[in-house]
Amino acid sequence: MTSAPPPAPPSADPPAAAYTPPPGPPVRPPLRRSRSDKVIGGVSGGLAEYSGIDALLWRVGFVALALAGPGVPVYLLLWLLMPAGPASDDAGASRAPRIAGPRSPVPGLTLAGLLIVVGSLVLLSRFTDWDVGPRIVLGTGLLVVGLGLVAAAFSGGRTAKGGLITLGIVLSLALVVVAAEPWRGVEDGMGDRTYRPADAAAVQPVYDQGIGDATLDLSRIDLSRLDGPIVTRVDGGVGNVEVLVPRSADVRVDVDGGIGNVDVLGLGSDGGYSPGTGSASWTGDEDPEIELTIDAGVGDVEVRRA
Repeated sequence: MTSAPPPAPPSADPPAAAYTPPPGPPVRPPLRRSRSDKVIGGVSGGLAEYSGIDALLWRVGFVALALAGPGVPVYLLLWLLMPAGPASDDAGASRAPRIAGPRSPVPGLTLAGLLIVVGSLVLLSRFTDWDVGPRIVLGTGLLVVGLGLVAAAFSGGRTAKGGLITLGIVLSLALVVVAAEPWRGVEDGMGDRTYRPADAAAVQPVYDQGIGDATLDLSRIDLSRLDGPIVTRVDGGVGNVEVLVPRSADVRVDVDGGIGNVDVLGLGSDGGYSPGTGSASWTGDEDPEIELTIDAGVGDVEVRRA
């Protein structure tokens, strides 16, 4: 009679069913304008839902940007780019679960530091002789946000980075808007304009472009009677800028680029010196007959010989 085999020793490993897989990363809600938490367009409410930073702080930040200059156009730009969120009835069902754990203090401290820096610069500009432009304000604010992101990289807790990245995007958009300043020439009118001065005395020191294409034709000017170089400037607005110069003229062009393509006598986007062609006595003597400055806005810039 054979005996029953001894029972197998218990396994040191628990059955596979006993393992609980770790939870996956939480799904961040899409960036949309809020329909339930809004004062004007729901931009601040949507940024609050996306980043976890209170909507009141976003609204205070937009007010600070408005004092610095570009707050209103940046808000309108976000209003156009951000799609509308779901209706308030569906907001609870479609909202993604929040990340568990303590909230990191880094975003709040960074936003507080940003408001302090922006407010201090605005006050200095208002009450002192130091002219603080929007570029300095926004650039300093972007530096503060960058330092906050560095701190967030070494900090735990939820919403330590997403809100700062969103804020950095907003400030970057503001810098783009300020760098182009497409609204600066609006007061100069709308519509295409063409300027054809008959001689050097008729050339204006500054040509302000409003909204529309601007053409400055200098090709008809008699260069043999010049007492000195023709110095003029074109301040771009919204539209293309085209400048025609004589073939024989030595031209120096300085371009402060905006948003658009730049084609300046085959030179780089910043301009430079371009000698003329032909057998005129003034051609190629490295003494420019035309000194042209173009402060471009939004649109293409072209300087060519007629």
